[in-house]
Amino acid sequence: MAEANGNTADLKTRFLQIYYRLKSELLEDPAFSFTDDARQWIDRMLEYNVPGGKLNRGISVVDSYKILKGGQLTDDEFFLASVLGWCIEWLQAYFLVLDDIMDNSHTRRGQPCWFRVPKVGLIAANDGILLRNHVPRILKRHFGEKAYYVHLLDIFNEIEFQTASGQMLDLITTHEGEKDLSKYTMLVYDDYLDCFGDPEFIGKIGTDIEDFKCSWLVVKALEIANENQMKILSENYGKSDPACVAKIKALYKDLNLEPTTSDIELRLFIFFPLSKAVFSDYEKTSYRQLISSIEAQPSKAVQEVLKSFLQKIYKRQK
Repeated sequence: MAEANGNTADLKTRFLQIYYRLKSELLEDPAFSFTDDARQWIDRMLEYNVPGGKLNRGISVVDSYKILKGGQLTDDEFFLASVLGWCIEWLQAYFLVLDDIMDNSHTRRGQPCWFRVPKVGLIAANDGILLRNHVPRILKRHFGEKAYYVHLLDIFNEIEFQTASGQMLDLITTHEGEKDLSKYTMLVYDDYLDCFGDPEFIGKIGTDIEDFKCSWLVVKALEIANENQMKILSENYGKSDPACVAKIKALYKDLNLEPTTSDIELRLFIFFPLSKAVFSDYEKTSYRQLISSIEAQPSKAVQEVLKSFLQKIYKRQK
């Protein structure tokens, strides 16, 4: 009986093989009589949106199962863990397709957003719905007879609700005519890479400044800016004019919130040297707090799982 052994590249290869099986099953779904055109559309849509990311979320399911089991996985265990991981990747693809439409974004994962692909447009909204509905179909096929099946459905529904609620908070701060920087607090999604990540490296062009997003950068700027700098923020933040965007980025630089040239070479365009970075200090403090919370968990296996997640995102570069 083969084990889920191998290095990271081998693991990703095996994981991707299961994606192609799941895609094939969906394309042959007996519940809907697909035309050739429809089948080709779904095939292309899935290829464009589902497997192109880092796959950290999905592969982490396999890693976590292995840690909790305390040993290698059988082929069947690896397969089921991978199927569950792919359901997470499918759900993520659904979120990203719709998020890009709502944010009017341009690029994702180094290519045009799906809705910007010729002949796609707002058909992408329905494609997002299809992606979401693929998840319960995959779960029913492979977990329908399991005692924990209903719990899996409940977890995915809860994740979708929490994410949609967070998206609402993100969107309602950007209403034209209702932009109020005084409402922004540090309880926000930390999207530092949106502003200072290299688009060639992180795979998308950030638009948080233009979209008046409540990012870590603007909240931190509001905390430390003087009166003149606050005026620059209020007059330029949330404007699509490139000159306004440039003024905000220059202000971030003045506030020591932008990476230095030397560090660009060392850290691939992302962060300051640790001795100077306001963000890096914040990042390190948050990391220590998370480690303390994790180590307070009574189960050593759970601690290991949570630490493995943390290591995937701490000082991430894309």
